[in-house]
Amino acid sequence: MRFQSLEPFVPSGSDMEKSKQLFLALGFTVNWDVGDYVGFQKDECRFILQKMDNKDFAENFMISVKLDDIQAFLKSIEEKKLKERFGIKIGTITQQSYGLELNLIDLAGVCWHFVEQ
Repeated sequence: MRFQSLEPFVPSGSDMEKSKQLFLALGFTVNWDVGDYVGFQKDECRFILQKMDNKDFAENFMISVKLDDIQAFLKSIEEKKLKERFGIKIGTITQQSYGLELNLIDLAGVCWHFVEQ
């Protein structure tokens, strides 16, 4: 038996459409959309955006995404002015024991840990 993927359901927060636009701006594409659930993918990373506005849940939900060039990723975020356009929080790149990390808090309050190992 082989596990083929892990696709977490990520809450959208109060504005599903704006959350969809954020993830598109981050470079994800829509694989499918059934209204209250949207399947996103970027390379081998996939998740399902769920129409859900539960602040307590979202602010305690974290996702770690491995990438190969954290500097290029941050540059892309800055060039697209995602912080200003969406009102999201973006940290600074920090050295952790497991690699370089950049944290992004999305519209719902989910903390995304982007990590270059």
